[in-house]
Amino acid sequence: MQIDLTTPALLFSAISLIMLAYTNRFLSYAQLVRHLKDEYTENPSAVTAAQIANLKKRLYLTRAMQFTGIASLLLCVVSMFLIYIELYITSVYVFGTALVLLIISLGISIREIHISTKALEIYLSDMDA
Repeated sequence: MQIDLTTPALLFSAISLIMLAYTNRFLSYAQLVRHLKDEYTENPSAVTAAQIANLKKRLYLTRAMQFTGIASLLLCVVSMFLIYIELYITSVYVFGTALVLLIISLGISIREIHISTKALEIYLSDMDA
């Protein structure tokens, strides 16, 4: 199977948008952690400590999402270079690895969203509908 330069290039915009979303998520978590830490310092509580622990886990997942997303983008570029120097078979395998890394990144994102949703459900559990 042969691919051309446009095949890996097709993922650039998708991966770039995903990375932007991951970065925005990371920045909002960082801001929330700072706020909760200040709140915990002023008035320590088990709920705030649990929220911080949950955010810490989500930050690690977001970092993993970013890492695998960036690695995917990097391998797309490497794949394009390999196509350019006419190492077509190697480029196919490198591109396949990039796709697998993107799948892993999206899978981690699903896990992180699940944890975020559970955290909000717990936070809102004391309210009656």
